[in-house]
Amino acid sequence: MSHSEPKGSYFIFLPVIVSISVAFGIWLGVVLFGGTGKNKSMGTSLTKFREFLGVIEGEYVDTINPDLLTRSAIDHILTELDPHSSYIPPQDIEISKTSLESGFEGIGIEFLIVNDSVQIISAIKGGPSDIVGIMPGDRIVSADGKSLTGEVTNKDVFYRLRGQQGSVVELEVARPGVRPTIKFAITRARISSNSVEASFLIRPSTGYLKISKFSDNTYIECRHHLENLKRQGARSIILDVRDNPGGYLDRATKLVDEFLPDNKLIVYTDGRSVRYDQQYFSTQGGLFLNEPLIVLVNEGSASASEILAGAIQDNDRGIIIGRRTFGKGLVQVPIALKDGSELRLTISRYYTPSGRCIQKPYHAVNKQYDEELENRFSRGELFVSDSIQPDQSLKYETSKGRTVYGGGGIIPDVFVPLDTLAINQFLIEMMRKNLFREFALMYYKEHKTELDQLRKRTEPFNLVLKSEAWPMFVQFTNQKKIVWPISKQRIESEVYLTHLIKAYIARLVWGDNGYYQVLSQRDPMITTALRKIPELPKLLRAEKKTNRH
Repeated sequence: MSHSEPKGSYFIFLPVIVSISVAFGIWLGVVLFGGTGKNKSMGTSLTKFREFLGVIEGEYVDTINPDLLTRSAIDHILTELDPHSSYIPPQDIEISKTSLESGFEGIGIEFLIVNDSVQIISAIKGGPSDIVGIMPGDRIVSADGKSLTGEVTNKDVFYRLRGQQGSVVELEVARPGVRPTIKFAITRARISSNSVEASFLIRPSTGYLKISKFSDNTYIECRHHLENLKRQGARSIILDVRDNPGGYLDRATKLVDEFLPDNKLIVYTDGRSVRYDQQYFSTQGGLFLNEPLIVLVNEGSASASEILAGAIQDNDRGIIIGRRTFGKGLVQVPIALKDGSELRLTISRYYTPSGRCIQKPYHAVNKQYDEELENRFSRGELFVSDSIQPDQSLKYETSKGRTVYGGGGIIPDVFVPLDTLAINQFLIEMMRKNLFREFALMYYKEHKTELDQLRKRTEPFNLVLKSEAWPMFVQFTNQKKIVWPISKQRIESEVYLTHLIKAYIARLVWGDNGYYQVLSQRDPMITTALRKIPELPKLLRAEKKTNRH
């Protein structure tokens, strides 16, 4: 199959990358985008700004910090643009780019900060830590002689453990039941970072693909997993992009291409400058051109995820199940500045094939944009489909004449409400403290031999915890001074928690596939998707409908 490479690989970020500012970088970046007349106007403004700072620095009664003043000015400039344009100083570039890389250089561990210490959840198979013998449950005491206990943060761990490939980090590790601590010299290496979290047959003929982001290697990963699913007998596909914040636009369009016939519009961008106007069309020879297709979305599905959902919906290729997506239709391009910093500037909007721009409204110096998801919750949109109030002036039609709406996210064809158990305050507090994962690790260590044997002879779907698992968990939480609710809420919490703990244990035994296989057994969206697969021809019929189910 041939895929043409788009001219540019645009970033399309959810606003989790906050606007961080330094110096005059943003001014220089903006100047780069102006024409001759605009350059003169911007040059005058820049001169005034420098003069203004110079007078303050030289004449103000108290000592001032010019860098802090400049940051304040740039913060205000960013509020006058849009919620997604951002400025990244040199020291934060590496962290900000990590989420979109297909790999990183480090020691290859998954960790959890428990009681102000770094506890190992797992060592990536074949990675540097796995090779030297790092084990689940180990606790990192220090790195290169500097303590990693006390008030330690994820950022602290990042800077201490990641580094150039081939460099060595000396770790001091405390292992349960072993005294004294153990010292390891670990040589950093390139660690793969996958964007496909899970891929398996959820039914004998239905493949499931969970995509967490659209990074530089996402399409290659997806293509590989789709090929495997087809070889295993998949005759229908469920794509899960819930809580996927997006990433590279062209990786999303390539994935959509696997499901559309030749020469179908996938998405187009429209910017102030024509150089940012592009159209993306499908090509010949996709892997799943006719098989039933369902895309799972929620309020955390943004940008590239919405491109995928919008293209599938507008081309009537499959149905969208879940809740209204985030609503990000702005495209950013990264601009490297001379001091090593980076400006991520919004240069265009993207539109689905029907002509929808699904960017939700935003206004300068307006907190409503950040609070919009909370407002959805408050007005009941996450629980009742009729609470979704699309702008009736922004009606569009799919290729078969179904009605869809612009103005703020992709509205699903089939609505599935948020599970109320997931917002139980007691459970939220338990999740905030990572107690599920901590207990799962403890249970795994105590039953490691039998669980490892179980992995060789059965599937995660068949995992059954020992009868004493729940009393052990209650005792564990009591030691953590957790106050349990009473009556009905406790019974509901017990069912939900037992299943969640089982999923976390399955992850330690079978990896991410095990985790998602267990979760899928009680996932309302997946249950709905499996039920709707036989109904797809009816749901995609040509008559207009109102997207209410």
